[in-house]
Amino acid sequence: MKMTDEIRIEASREKVFAALNDPDILRQAIPGCQELDQISDTELTATVQAKVGPVKAKFKGQVTLSDIVPPESYVISGEGKGGAAGFAKGGAKVTLAEDGSATILTYEVDAEVGGKLAQIGNRLIEGTSKKLAGEFFEAFSALVSEAGPQIDADTATAPAPEPASETTKAPGGISPWVWMIGGGIAIILGIWLLSQ
Repeated sequence: MKMTDEIRIEASREKVFAALNDPDILRQAIPGCQELDQISDTELTATVQAKVGPVKAKFKGQVTLSDIVPPESYVISGEGKGGAAGFAKGGAKVTLAEDGSATILTYEVDAEVGGKLAQIGNRLIEGTSKKLAGEFFEAFSALVSEAGPQIDADTATAPAPEPASETTKAPGGISPWVWMIGGGIAIILGIWLLSQ
């Protein structure tokens, strides 16, 4: 399943990038997020309660960030498992572009689902993913605009962390995300997984 979208956020690119690195903001913005833990500069784990059609489950996910170019872009990849409900895995490319005093966030997601989720059908999964992504970005935008100076914009200009090695597993993270899409945990949510 592929999904792309563009969202205008009324905050500077540096502020948006910094917020994407703030686990507290991400935790508040991710629909159904129960836990969000930063394992390293490039890895996160998360637990999200999600419902896709008749399938309701708790998904645990792992994500890894790579190709990080602060405050412009990054790539997130990972997978999430929801027990009998199934799994989702995939990746997303996230790009931030300045638009006056606002930021245009663009994402391209490519995901795959299995188990009961795959039996539901792509149309319902895509609809749920878009709904969850919309809920995330609405909450995220509100939090970023409310956060004011407490978000450290210096995070956006800090050097990029070393990418995880190929053998490193992507610790569970909501990716923005990746498995969210598959598990109703909007892959787009993986976006927040940017490391600090």
